[in-house]
Amino acid sequence: MEIEHTELYGHDLATTLENRSRLQSNRNLMLWYRELYSQLFDNIPNFSQKKVLEIGSGTSPLKIFQPHVTTTDVLNLDYLDIVFDCHNIADLQDIPDRSIDVITMTNVLHHLRDPIFFLSGASRKLKKGGQLVLVEPFFSAVSFPLLKFLHHEPVNFQISQPVLDTIEGPLSSSNQAMPYMMFFSRRDWLTRLSDQYDLKATKLGYFTSIAYMATGGISRVLPVPHWLYRLYLPIDRRLARAFPKLFASFFSAHLIAK
Repeated sequence: MEIEHTELYGHDLATTLENRSRLQSNRNLMLWYRELYSQLFDNIPNFSQKKVLEIGSGTSPLKIFQPHVTTTDVLNLDYLDIVFDCHNIADLQDIPDRSIDVITMTNVLHHLRDPIFFLSGASRKLKKGGQLVLVEPFFSAVSFPLLKFLHHEPVNFQISQPVLDTIEGPLSSSNQAMPYMMFFSRRDWLTRLSDQYDLKATKLGYFTSIAYMATGGISRVLPVPHWLYRLYLPIDRRLARAFPKLFASFFSAHLIAK
């Protein structure tokens, strides 16, 4: 079934447009994104001159900070550069093979029906030595109960393969546990990509504890004064980086294409 014909495609499209309309009014969330992108990309030399492809752009906060990025999504949003199902990236004619320096995605992998298939296809578009940079939920002592019991997206550690059984909509279908399992508890899944990526060179990082939740996230705004949030965010970042198993709520991975 094509993703645009799934049951909740229209619902997810409308939700994304609503979230985009309020995005920049959430100053704390925009600061969170700015610091995230700084951590992800500041160590990539001349990043602003690189050819960068974002997968699952959705509300598109990255484009605000890095206008040169090519934005994409499966949702038909008229402000994006390319609309397509990222599972078909290997056959995407708009992007020549071996032409991209960086492919990036934030909280997208756990929505994909077959993330290993996507990552394999994405490697065809990366230059040799190019990077695929992703951010996904990390399950620590602090974040596990928040993600499992308070967040609306499902968490299922009982899967035997890194795939989603059903797809109801691009946003509505997910398993937050899947990327964590791929990179931490079921690395045998990741070894399926050993021909496409130099897995020994993979770089992992950790980002924030409860700082994202304190913004209200993408769909709401919590009344935390911006001056207070600015003071707290560096502390939150240090806790996540120093003690990830206790505090971290997100991890990043830099995969290097062969």
